[in-house]
Amino acid sequence: MPVGSDGKNRCAWVGLGKPHYEHYHDQEWGVPVHDDRKHFEMLILEGAQAGLNWETILKKREGYRQAFKGFDPVTVATMSDLELEALLQNPEIIRNRLKVFAARKNAAVFLKIQEECGSFDRYVWSFVGGKPIINGWKEVQDVPATSPESDALSKDLKKRGMTFVGSTIMYAYMQATGLVNDHTIDCWRYQILRD
Repeated sequence: MPVGSDGKNRCAWVGLGKPHYEHYHDQEWGVPVHDDRKHFEMLILEGAQAGLNWETILKKREGYRQAFKGFDPVTVATMSDLELEALLQNPEIIRNRLKVFAARKNAAVFLKIQEECGSFDRYVWSFVGGKPIINGWKEVQDVPATSPESDALSKDLKKRGMTFVGSTIMYAYMQATGLVNDHTIDCWRYQILRD
């Protein structure tokens, strides 16, 4: 259990001496999201993480924000091939062709879901019955990589045409956006987000 310079216990994945990680853990990770643009941001970032570590993506977050138009799905859905090709030269993001082009494809699907369900938020929260799943893990190694809910969400998004939305990616997305509270029980954020 890493104890930060402020004396607070945090989830083991945060590590020590990483203020950017502590800030993300303390302010964002596991906090329920109900804003569609934030949902879209996390879908792009979690998809970009595939095969990499979250710290790499977190350090490039501002680059992603600029590259993908402030995470506006309407604008991203209309990006041209030329714009996307240019992003493959941008060192501020992960320059993976499939991931870069997936952002546009996923934005189009995201907009269709908004139209069908009224909001992406309403759609995604339906997979957890409208409220966060509160787990009670003692150790970080107890936390699973997938769940029945992430399996179902992944399957539905793939059926609709999204890519980079496998069950493991979707479980990480659900943790990040507070659909699941996976802070370990000795972490100072666990009880706060549980209440």
